[in-house]
Amino acid sequence: MITQPATRDADAALISASLTEPEAFAELFDRYSGMLYRYVSRRLGPGPTAEDLVGETFLVAFSRRRSYDLAHPDARPWLFGILTKLVSRHHRTEAARYRALLRAPVDPDVESPADRVAAGVTAQATRPRLAGALAALPAKDRDVLLLVAWGDLTYEEAARALGIPIGTVRSRLNRGRRKVRAALGDTNPMLGEE
Repeated sequence: MITQPATRDADAALISASLTEPEAFAELFDRYSGMLYRYVSRRLGPGPTAEDLVGETFLVAFSRRRSYDLAHPDARPWLFGILTKLVSRHHRTEAARYRALLRAPVDPDVESPADRVAAGVTAQATRPRLAGALAALPAKDRDVLLLVAWGDLTYEEAARALGIPIGTVRSRLNRGRRKVRAALGDTNPMLGEE
């Protein structure tokens, strides 16, 4: 679910309001907890760890809300930045998950309709190679790639989330995509041969 720009514009106002009315911060949780959970569960797997990291993200954000730059109306990059730092503490778990996916058998049972079946079968067959490619990436490259691909952040938002220049985002993303593409045999499993 992508939040509409008008809603995002209100993020800074909510954070500002939460300085005197702490309960106002709960609206940010309502807006973004699902998005953050989907992102972290794709990285670490669904379940208690993902839930804990999302909860911890909001605890950290709440405790740091006074230092939030209100010139940035959209709080998503800030929240993704906090979450990514928390995930980096769990990088061994993440790398182990990718290694486990690499070894996991491919599930031959895929649902219909036909287009979805074809795409699903191709993606399922590619999953072990993709997991291996992601596990082999340096953590900094993997963070940028996954923030853009799974977090739906723009380059600018990813740069803000990680506290790095936009040029660094571009170079890490380019390097990560190149390595993943090479590991997949220079193909996009969802589009066929490129």
